[in-house]
Amino acid sequence: MSRSLGTKPIDLLTQFTSTLQFENLPADVVEKTKIHIADTLGAALAGTRSAEFRIASAVATTPGETMVWGTGRKASARDAAFLNGVAAHAFELDDSGGCDHSGAVVLPAVLAAIGKVGKPVSGRDLITAVVAGYDAGRRLLEAAGGYDAHNGLGWHSTATCGTFAAAAAASRLLGLDASASRDAMTLSTSFSSGLWAFIHDGSQAKKIHAGRATEGGLLATELAAGGMTGPSQVFDDVWGGFFRTFNKDAGQPEKLSEDLGVNFKVRRAVLKPYASCRGAHSAIDALNDMLAETGRKPNDIAGIDLAMSGMLLGMCGARENGAMAPTQMSLPYALAARCVHGSAGLEAYTAECRSDPRITDLMARMTLTVDDTMQPLDEPIVSLEFRDGFRIERMVPRATGSAERPMLRSDIAAKFHALAGMATDEACAGSLWDMLNDLERINDVADLVSHLSGDADNRALFR
Repeated sequence: MSRSLGTKPIDLLTQFTSTLQFENLPADVVEKTKIHIADTLGAALAGTRSAEFRIASAVATTPGETMVWGTGRKASARDAAFLNGVAAHAFELDDSGGCDHSGAVVLPAVLAAIGKVGKPVSGRDLITAVVAGYDAGRRLLEAAGGYDAHNGLGWHSTATCGTFAAAAAASRLLGLDASASRDAMTLSTSFSSGLWAFIHDGSQAKKIHAGRATEGGLLATELAAGGMTGPSQVFDDVWGGFFRTFNKDAGQPEKLSEDLGVNFKVRRAVLKPYASCRGAHSAIDALNDMLAETGRKPNDIAGIDLAMSGMLLGMCGARENGAMAPTQMSLPYALAARCVHGSAGLEAYTAECRSDPRITDLMARMTLTVDDTMQPLDEPIVSLEFRDGFRIERMVPRATGSAERPMLRSDIAAKFHALAGMATDEACAGSLWDMLNDLERINDVADLVSHLSGDADNRALFR
């Protein structure tokens, strides 16, 4: 049985997310949320061509009526949420800056919950639920000290805070009251998991973190809807509390409810134009800017020096061009791919591109050093030395896809069509894009969901 709410930050947050209405959302929040929904779906459709999705699909086989995106298959709601989350995160092209990868945990949970609503779900309902999920997930990460504090201890926040985001979004879509929503969101913390250990040996484990988070958030919501209570003191300074467990301190629970309804967290989420860890994106932008400014060509580069924080070096500093998963975490590869192949997009990560000897040669001419004066999340300073001895350096404070350096609308559309086309035909991708752009005027999103089917199972793996 659900318990009454008090005035703790978690109570205020769940009161907010459970009662949030589309009419409460500023126009810019609606537009940005629509973009992130489309971007996540494009990334997920492409991700159905990944090895990780294929492996997961062979395991998550419980029958049901929920669409497994990019395929002609259906599965149970939780299996579909898991698989769709894996697909969304598989190629490192899903958004960032939330819990961290909010789209990949929130959207699969919301769309998997639609079948449990019992009535048509409008585009406005979908947008509102997604906003609630982005808000909750980011707020939990901030309450846990932020990305550097939480992830610096070895936790992957997409997996630990993502369950909370997924539960908030699914609870809003299902119309759970504030008390039941609190139960769902607090229950979800018992499913929080996910370690950065994958970074050391090229493991594919990271790719399933979003899937497990969305599955856990949905399960917590189903349990709460059935009357199961969550731990009401999980965000208090107690033994077994979230912050004491994951951060070894009392955390900042007040951030769960700070500026509710004013500071919508989806605003700080960022898009990813490059198919690599977000930690590499500013360096790619810096490289692009310096080449454009000087009018020089990548072939003119004699060497590249990078100064960065210790955290960034540990996360993205490896010179990798073997298996795809570790290569996508490699800042040196991303820069080399931009120079050698003219792109740091997904097309530059094929096995053929990765094995190009020019990649290995250029990575060998890179020097990576730790600057102890840098904060953990500071962007790297990129220095180029050209063959004639000319040097130039640059640091891009916020990468392309952020509010400070937004992607062009045409580039967002091009990314969506290219990725969606990896699992469906051009006409279907075009119709889906049109519906997503008009999402707030759709009375029943069932037709939109039907456009997420595809034939990825019959297409070759992207390797």
